[in-house]
Amino acid sequence: MTKLNDTHRILLAAAGQRGDASLLPLPSSLTANARTTKALVALVTFGFAEERKTTDAAAVHRIDGDLRFGLFATSSGLAAIGIDADEAGGRPTIDAEVDGIAPLPSRTTKQADVLALLGRDDGATLGDIIAATGWLPHTTRAALTGLRKKGHQIERSKRDGATCYRLLAAA
Repeated sequence: MTKLNDTHRILLAAAGQRGDASLLPLPSSLTANARTTKALVALVTFGFAEERKTTDAAAVHRIDGDLRFGLFATSSGLAAIGIDADEAGGRPTIDAEVDGIAPLPSRTTKQADVLALLGRDDGATLGDIIAATGWLPHTTRAALTGLRKKGHQIERSKRDGATCYRLLAAA
């Protein structure tokens, strides 16, 4: 039996939660570095992952001419962490517990919370965003600047004497 480390398990668990079992993009808990690259190569070596053609830009591992290839978990890779393929739909289902550890609940990012607040019809004040994220005012303004740099169009207006921010269009 092949021994999997934590990085292998995180990569396979993330792939098991995706409809196509893609290992990419990397989960937010991992960063793209030599250790992650080595883990991906090891999964292919173990037969727990394979390279396939893809049209999903986020799942691209390498490009060969006009062809794009991604890394996808195999059924043996998913089985190694306790995920079985559902015969009816072919979509993986996660066991309630794997090795005595309950699955983590899905988590939303603070940036997603900020975008949700800005996406409201009346937008959000700086105080609304600070309350939702727990950030300091200068951090909140920097996050708004970062969203603008990513291509989001944010309108600034006044509401009851307070500056209000509203999302016009996304990148």
